[in-house]
Amino acid sequence: MAGLATHTDDGVTTAVPLDDATRGRIQRRTLRTLVTGQIIGAAALASSVTVGAFVIQEILGQQTPWGGIATATVTTGTAVMSQVLSRLMVRRGRRPGLQLGYSLAATGAFVAGVGAETSLLPVFLAGLFLFGNGQASNLLARYTATDLALPEERARAMSRIVFSSTFGAVFGPLLIQPAERAGEQWFGLHQYTGPWLFSGAVLLFAFLNTAIRLRPDPLVLAGGTREKAEGRLPSITEALSVVLATRRGRLALAAMVVSQAAMVAVMTMTPVHMKIHGHETMSQYVVSLHIAGMFAFSPLVGRFVDRRGTVRAVLAGSVMLVAGLLLSSLSGESAPILFPALWMLGVGWNFGLIGGSSMLIESVDPDKRVTVQGAADLMMSFLGGMAGLSSGFVRSAVGYHLLSMAAMIGAGLLLVGALVASRRWQPAVRPAT
Repeated sequence: MAGLATHTDDGVTTAVPLDDATRGRIQRRTLRTLVTGQIIGAAALASSVTVGAFVIQEILGQQTPWGGIATATVTTGTAVMSQVLSRLMVRRGRRPGLQLGYSLAATGAFVAGVGAETSLLPVFLAGLFLFGNGQASNLLARYTATDLALPEERARAMSRIVFSSTFGAVFGPLLIQPAERAGEQWFGLHQYTGPWLFSGAVLLFAFLNTAIRLRPDPLVLAGGTREKAEGRLPSITEALSVVLATRRGRLALAAMVVSQAAMVAVMTMTPVHMKIHGHETMSQYVVSLHIAGMFAFSPLVGRFVDRRGTVRAVLAGSVMLVAGLLLSSLSGESAPILFPALWMLGVGWNFGLIGGSSMLIESVDPDKRVTVQGAADLMMSFLGGMAGLSSGFVRSAVGYHLLSMAAMIGAGLLLVGALVASRRWQPAVRPAT
């Protein structure tokens, strides 16, 4: 039997028994709702972020080193709002937090569209910052999937949500050209305005899906919310200190941060690198394959984590990251090499995200998990944003190949840390369920 926490109309929290059959039924409904929202959100994010660097080039010039500022602004917005949304979730539950995130993301997409149409950089960047709420919501949705999951099923529940992003994230970039043509031919808009308006409309559906279908709230049922009377929530510094207090927590955070930073830095500059060498029309397919690597193998990764342990998952992810980054550093002007390189980079990120996130859940007490999740996502997204911002300058100064080499060094350090941990902790192999 598990505890069931419910909020009454007067805000008082009560607990009643929740049997396994009821918990399972609610968990399945929760996962279906999250899967729908994840597909919608991923399609919006992938279709617009792909052209973000092109809008910056249109405004500042083709050779500008600021091409990475688009991704950096989105991920900075993701970082800041991950903490804001997670703290709202601690007080009121998952549904209010996800609703706010998707609604702000839709607003940001429309604002970014105005900025792209008018070539006003401050307006475009302001829209991108708000647009980052969509990624923050999609990231926090993976934790939502674990609120009612049994401990031995958490990674698989999380992987199901990450996997569902495949459908939106792979086909989202393929809708860029239709959205561009629709904006130009139907409304007389600039080439890069259409994808942002499409994303804004799609994110409104993600908001409605969450508002209508995510009932009952899984975090409320799990007893994970806290009333104001129970005291203030931990600050970001305090939440991070909880993560860094244990070796497992430190490795979990390192896996999430390194995977995100390496992936964002190289992925951001890959379309720019390909455009410079005359392969712009192929870049969307490279990005689609990369995103497929990020999400499509999530069920297998989740099963691997549940059966083989989180440390081995981080180890496998770091190996894939190193291999993919090595290939991208050797690609030169050859576009075909970038297909397997970016695919492996995506798979490595998947292992790092699911393995690191699952390890993070294991490393902290249940009553601290939600605030710690927000703080960890803040660090992951913020440092990923800084990697995306600096990637344009690094590429302009020393080239795409050395940018990939620098990311490979970071992944190599993570590989060393995972090897040491695997020998020291010797995690037990979990039985198949």
